[in-house]
Amino acid sequence: MALIVQKYGGTSVGDIEKIRTVARRVINSFKQGNQMVVVLSAMAGQTDRLIRLAHELCDQPDPRELDVLMSTGEQVSIALFAMAVKSMGYDASSLLGFQVPIHTDGLYGKARIHEVNTNRIKRELEKGRIVAVAGFQGLDENGDITTLGRGGSDTTAVALAAALNADVCEIFTDVDGVYTTDPNICPKARKLDTISYEEMLEMASLGAKVLEIRSVEFASKFQVPIHVRSTFSEEKGTMVTAETRDMEKVVVSGVTYNKNEARITMKHVPDKPGTASKIFKPVFEAGVIVDMIVQNPSEDGYTDLTFTVPKPDFHRTLKRLRDVAHDIGAERVMGDEDIAKVSIVGLGMRSHAGVAQKMFNALAKENINIMMISTSEIKISCVIEEKYTELAVRTLHTAFGLDSDAQEAD
Repeated sequence: MALIVQKYGGTSVGDIEKIRTVARRVINSFKQGNQMVVVLSAMAGQTDRLIRLAHELCDQPDPRELDVLMSTGEQVSIALFAMAVKSMGYDASSLLGFQVPIHTDGLYGKARIHEVNTNRIKRELEKGRIVAVAGFQGLDENGDITTLGRGGSDTTAVALAAALNADVCEIFTDVDGVYTTDPNICPKARKLDTISYEEMLEMASLGAKVLEIRSVEFASKFQVPIHVRSTFSEEKGTMVTAETRDMEKVVVSGVTYNKNEARITMKHVPDKPGTASKIFKPVFEAGVIVDMIVQNPSEDGYTDLTFTVPKPDFHRTLKRLRDVAHDIGAERVMGDEDIAKVSIVGLGMRSHAGVAQKMFNALAKENINIMMISTSEIKISCVIEEKYTELAVRTLHTAFGLDSDAQEAD
């Protein structure tokens, strides 16, 4: 008998019939002798609807009350799911985040999990019940409801799997696994059988939308095996696991892209100690995540500094930095939203030379200009004009032998 944690996203529980389908799937696994803990997201579109309601009342809803409102979406899902299970002759119990409880910090809208108390869940499992837990939510030290941010149900599921020492955490979505790139823009994309935590972490951080990045961090830290698979298929998906020796034989495992970034450049910045700190302090204080940073060589005591931020934070970051530029004596601040980041990821980069050159050559042959470059042990990222994103992804996918027909030929 295994203890299995399953997570179903919003599209998987989008209507009553889909909830029934999920209930039948969970019951089938339960009938095989497994203990089942099921994490559910809000029904598709529900969270966005709740956010719209809040903004119809006021431009800037109170963060605490917004979390109270947004947490109700998952409450609907788990209650309906438990009803469905019971209607099929099996017992189930639904638990909200505060009933588990899942303890978080007090950062409303982006709370981080500190601890999961599993006593209540274990008692329910011992009674032979299927346990449905609301994803995306917890409570802070004051007993207030918090939410974990977009994709937080993935994090809830992996955190529960870690705390319960589950045998596997199955993430059910509307895709049937992790692909070498986005199949919507590259028809030759292939589904991967396995991928390492480290590769998946890079791909999630670089724009791949299959798993939320914090869920992968949790899985890696506590060595929770994740099986990414489709709600609408019985096919095996992709296992996200610890690195094995064979994984390094593949130089590049995937190509990702992100159109949700913007580029900011501060020109003619005094090149002296403490300047970078003065530039980025107000950015970090505003909670803005800075990604790639490039500083040009100093000329006559001045330099140019370029970096990327999430597109939704572009205008407010630009506004803050214009004040900073005046204070430090920089010439001006300029920005560009029409960019995209294209990246290649693979454990094999550690032991193979010439990967960057191959990437640059492939882009150059398509006359795609590289604006910025960032590297790590297992990834290379290039900022390019947004209009070339799809072409760049397909080009790199072919260049590194990831196309389905290329693999078949091997």
